[in-house]
Amino acid sequence: MVNTEKFITEAIRRIQEESKGEKVVIALSGGVDSSVCAELASRAIGERLIPIYVDTGLMRKGETERITEIFGHLGLKVVNAADEFLDALEGESDPEKKRKIVGERFIRVFEREATATGAQYLLQGTIYPDCIESEGGIKSHHNVGGLPLTMQFSGVIEPLRDLYKDEVRAVAEALGLPREIAHRMPFPGPGLSVRVVGKVTREAIEVVREANAIIE
Repeated sequence: MVNTEKFITEAIRRIQEESKGEKVVIALSGGVDSSVCAELASRAIGERLIPIYVDTGLMRKGETERITEIFGHLGLKVVNAADEFLDALEGESDPEKKRKIVGERFIRVFEREATATGAQYLLQGTIYPDCIESEGGIKSHHNVGGLPLTMQFSGVIEPLRDLYKDEVRAVAEALGLPREIAHRMPFPGPGLSVRVVGKVTREAIEVVREANAIIE
């Protein structure tokens, strides 16, 4: 199990070192992985961190409002890109292709935001199982196997890349994050698109969103 105190100290140092004094954008989804990254980066580089929440139109019911409420103190910027993602996914039925489409769109959105803010680096909440599943051909994660081959960033910073999910949760608790974040149920990066069986349509997304809310 991870030594949380030692890990936090080392992660902060690594973020400071790898960001090289430049601005950094982080994809803050509200899941435990990206939330831990955001807290670590906030402590590491302060106002050089630009946290961005992308509303892909594929989120859980009420999620955008709740994430805005929880992370507003970090100066969170909300980008409404629902039409962009839904247009790109329209009619796609293959789960792997859905993941790659979402991965591509995510990067393009963050490239635009980075250009607008002068950020040079992208910080992601990639964890070890993401790498295992993507590199082993099990499934492509939008932040690993789903990444496009060319990006405008000087680099990608991934402080959690060597941790498992239970270790990330332990770090979240050590950082003092709310329990609802530290123990949040995992949700796929491509969102509701991969919970739609068959072709993605706006109607199908809404049906699955309501069903997900009922189950949760």
